[in-house]
Amino acid sequence: MRGTPRRRSLRAPLVVAVAIAVCAATLTACGNTNPRDLVGSIREGSVILGTKYDQPGLGLREPDKDFTGFDTLVSRYVVDSIARSMGVHSPKITWRETPSAQRETLIENGEVDMIAATYSINAARSKRVAFAGPYLVNYQGLLVRRDDTGITTLTDLDKGKKLCSVTGSTPAQNVKAQLPRVQLQEYDSYSGCVEALRQSKVDALTTDEVILAGFADFDIYRGDFRVVDMTYPKDACTTSSGKKVLRKKGTPFSTERYGIGMAKNYPKSVAAVNTALTAMLAPDSSGSSPWERALRESIGDTEVDKLMSRADRPDSPFTFTPKPGDLSFLDSTSTPCPAGLS
Repeated sequence: MRGTPRRRSLRAPLVVAVAIAVCAATLTACGNTNPRDLVGSIREGSVILGTKYDQPGLGLREPDKDFTGFDTLVSRYVVDSIARSMGVHSPKITWRETPSAQRETLIENGEVDMIAATYSINAARSKRVAFAGPYLVNYQGLLVRRDDTGITTLTDLDKGKKLCSVTGSTPAQNVKAQLPRVQLQEYDSYSGCVEALRQSKVDALTTDEVILAGFADFDIYRGDFRVVDMTYPKDACTTSSGKKVLRKKGTPFSTERYGIGMAKNYPKSVAAVNTALTAMLAPDSSGSSPWERALRESIGDTEVDKLMSRADRPDSPFTFTPKPGDLSFLDSTSTPCPAGLS
């Protein structure tokens, strides 16, 4: 009779020990997975910020484990600005790598306070996370070798040129649809494409132009490449959200607006980030803004001057300065494709 209680008393500690081990192995499986509130974390003195680790000019983990790039500079400015407005010390920052496919899950599970990681704002993502920003308006571009004078416009690719992008990339498929003679080469990573371009195995690389500019300004590649604008060479029908829409000749191939993703249900945090971004965009006594200086530091003066000049042209379809807090583009309607246009 006394053996049964004894067996139970031995089993209970064992169950607890196993449970602790499982929690430790899965990190958050048994812990608090509630979404984090950025403002609350700043007040408590510690934040977890998501970024990319492998994109020069945007989010790069350096050999000394420091972090550089425009996304990280924006993130630091935002949390420091919010801390000053609250009258508290700047929080301790812990960086968290946030691959594109995991961003919404990391926010929802409370593993980061916010993410600035080439995170384009769109309607589908906005159903799961809240966005502040945009803090950068970006377009699809081409990266080519600087000494390759045969590619100055998109249509130059339609001469049997080899175009590189990441496997399954929508930007590359867009180009292929417009220019059927392009030879599409797919690699596992953009860094692989850049190396292939440097070694003349391909003729061009396509993705967001600020990503391309970051590679072009990276120390080991500086002077090797240049970025070429991509606009539709003629009126065309494309598929967007399952619908055929019209893209007018001369318009950019795609417009990406980078935002800062956070958990839903914390509107004060979203408002605080937008206020900080607005302050970052305001020119100071130097005549430029902290935002512009951060962009120049990240992708180089030459590229920033080109982007500003492009946006200043009469009737330019390109924008340079973002408008934090303005998400009206999510509700904009596209022009239906007219009958007879392929």
